[in-house]
Amino acid sequence: MSNTLQQRINQHQLLSTLRIKLLRLHKLLLNTERRTYEQIQGQISGGELLQLVINHEQFAWLHRLSELVVQIDELLHADEPVTAEAIATLMVDTRTLLTPNELGDHFAMRYDAALQRNPDVVLAHADVVMLLAG
Repeated sequence: MSNTLQQRINQHQLLSTLRIKLLRLHKLLLNTERRTYEQIQGQISGGELLQLVINHEQFAWLHRLSELVVQIDELLHADEPVTAEAIATLMVDTRTLLTPNELGDHFAMRYDAALQRNPDVVLAHADVVMLLAG
């Protein structure tokens, strides 16, 4: 097997694994937001949740994480081989986005709060960070 083919296989595995870990983190964050919303507004259905995720300000901060997953999907399904630079940029963007900061931008502050409230989010965060450090 050529080195180039092996590199492409490794890149695909890395992107696929990162995608899975980010989706798990996203689901946990979404569930955390849902619980917070339901404490005030009452229980909601799956369809109502979808509409809230798309349209409600309380869930808007999660869009940045969704966009990151879409970027990965685009790389995984691109006709051309993924460049090392594209992967490096994605890794930096992921690290930057997932840096909690109670005084940072809107995502960083909400992410920090979610990490404080939910130990499962902490574990999922650590899982992503370990992969990025890889």
